[in-house]
Amino acid sequence: MLTCREVTQLLSQAHDRPLSVLERLRLQLHLAFCKGCANFKKQMQYLHAACRLFAAPSSAKDRED
Repeated sequence: MLTCREVTQLLSQAHDRPLSVLERLRLQLHLAFCKGCANFKKQMQYLHAACRLFAAPSSAKDRED
């Protein structure tokens, strides 16, 4: 099984590259048993979504002001 350190690295890499089938399976297995890493994954997803919203182009109404 993966260590928590390996899981955090894979979760970070998953935003930059597609994970292999084996990596995804090992990751899912670890996340099923480790609440800390499952919480880390949720936090990463939240931050990723927040960054996408922050970096989104402004609407036309915002540009008029």
